[in-house]
Amino acid sequence: MYSLLIDHLSTAVVQVNRELGIEYLNPAAEMLLAVSRRRIYGQDIGAAFHENEESIASLYAAIESGHPFTKRDAEVERANGKKLFCDYTVTPITGTMNTTDSLLIEFYPRDRMKRISQEDELIANHQSSKELVRGLAHEIKNPLGGIRGAAQLISRAFTDEALKDYTQVIIEESDRLRDLVDRLLGPRQLPQKAPLNIHRVLERIKQLILVESDGQIELVRDYDPSIPDIIGDESQLIQAMLNVSRNAMQVLLEQEDNLHKEIKIVTRALRQFTIGANRHRLVCKVSIIDNGPGIPEHIMKTLFYPMVSGRADGTGLGLSISQSVIHQHNGIIECNSQPQRTEFNVLIPIETSSQDKETNP
Repeated sequence: MYSLLIDHLSTAVVQVNRELGIEYLNPAAEMLLAVSRRRIYGQDIGAAFHENEESIASLYAAIESGHPFTKRDAEVERANGKKLFCDYTVTPITGTMNTTDSLLIEFYPRDRMKRISQEDELIANHQSSKELVRGLAHEIKNPLGGIRGAAQLISRAFTDEALKDYTQVIIEESDRLRDLVDRLLGPRQLPQKAPLNIHRVLERIKQLILVESDGQIELVRDYDPSIPDIIGDESQLIQAMLNVSRNAMQVLLEQEDNLHKEIKIVTRALRQFTIGANRHRLVCKVSIIDNGPGIPEHIMKTLFYPMVSGRADGTGLGLSISQSVIHQHNGIIECNSQPQRTEFNVLIPIETSSQDKETNP
């Protein structure tokens, strides 16, 4: 009866002996750790998961002392190499000789809550930076108009063409600064939304990247043809995803080695997926993955801020504008990066009306 109850728990449970050999996993643990209990029964605990040497020492200490403990925000590596963010509780099981015979380890995954928290932080930070840029743009454009107007009036008063050239420089530089401010603000028009196939957008991007890279980069596509049409502005979505893809292309082209350079575009449909505070029944996920050197850790948290770039000649506007466009489509852009694999995930709800959107409990 007890075994039947544990097998039906939604909590992942692993039992190990005094030598940390695996004695039992319930189905929830098999699913969470992506292992089969029949294949790893009797093997060392590392066959199921591994954290670090300190965590192994803590397990042995629990066996000797008989005291339970809980580890918060642990980053566990599963047998397939993938990371798992979780809390886990270790409870010693006392035998007939009043000694610890085994340990019961209960896992509580936090991946979903961690992702939602990161998304909330990303949305809040992007909104704050957008408000800051709007205020700054207003303060810059007002005096710029006065400077430009004054230069035009002075130019009319001069008869010497050489002096007019100086006023023309003032006018042109004022226009250039105004254009930069407009780019900081992102798209000035509201999206003209209509049903569209996301793969048509991605095929256009593929053509542009292949031309711009002059065949130096291999572009791999992995599309899910079952994804229904989304509601969006085709031209704005092309620009948003092209900015992300072009960043990947430029980073790869800057590498001086002769390693294989590849950008992979993957599309998938996600069900019952949460973006920010809202849960959507169906979401389109576009992953743009490159095998470049990765994004420096010190700019990861500010990656979508205006004027932030990891490249010496980068403007830092592309990703900020892309995030603004995707926000206007009720979506978000996320990024995960490590050497040889940088992945940007563009998430856009597929619902056609706000009635399909549910508040996340």
